[in-house]
Amino acid sequence: MTTEEQVARHYTHGALERAILDALLASGKDIDTLVASDLSALDELHLGWRAATVELGKDLGLASHMHLLDIGSGIGGPARYFAETYECRVTGVDLTDEFVEVAEALTDRCGLDDRLAFHQANALALPFDDRSFDAASMIHVGMNIEDKASLFAEVNRVLVPGARFGVYDVMSLQDAPLPFPMPWADTIETSFVRTPETYRKLLTGHGFQIEQEHNRLDLALKLSREMREKAAIEGPPALGPHIIMGPAAKQRLANVMDALQNGIIAPIEIIART
Repeated sequence: MTTEEQVARHYTHGALERAILDALLASGKDIDTLVASDLSALDELHLGWRAATVELGKDLGLASHMHLLDIGSGIGGPARYFAETYECRVTGVDLTDEFVEVAEALTDRCGLDDRLAFHQANALALPFDDRSFDAASMIHVGMNIEDKASLFAEVNRVLVPGARFGVYDVMSLQDAPLPFPMPWADTIETSFVRTPETYRKLLTGHGFQIEQEHNRLDLALKLSREMREKAAIEGPPALGPHIIMGPAAKQRLANVMDALQNGIIAPIEIIART
């Protein structure tokens, strides 16, 4: 089995759309009249959640005339936020067939299908012409991609000159082993966490200039603490990443929070320009 097949299998749920709709109904949502914010508690599958997505959108300088490529779009949370907030076009690509199918279904329920499109694709071989996009985003995806040099070269190829590329990945701060399973991988075989220095070197080596860099560790820890405190009072939330991760969610999330608190990793945003 290839690395790509292992990664896709890791994220595949099997009955994800039904699980999400059931969770939405249980939380009192009308699944026939959804807006993107109704889904934010479960479709922002990254550290910092919706707050981190908001900051990334600002730093990318998105506007209504732009066409954004969202690499590793998952079930479409950030893509829907960007399309709804900035009224821009968004094309998402993801390796996992089920994620693409669910992203399309939820986007249709939110009435945003005229601005968004999702495709099953490998980020190392994007199915788009040169200079097709005005901006690109990649949120918690690089941890599953070993060949980041080819990834960044491919992203540069599909961006117009002067376009911004926003990377928001978990990156390593210490040379220390990670406690698996993690949200993105059950073992080290499909986990390729690298340092911010490595990202900077590879981005600049493949046609990008670094404009900004932000460590979102404090944000992730603060929001996680607030969620735990709320759950202690109100009980476990009906909507959350556990819907997508299934039974493994508790251990995966506990491990990633432990690594964050010990300073082994951090969610880092890098804004680069072609």
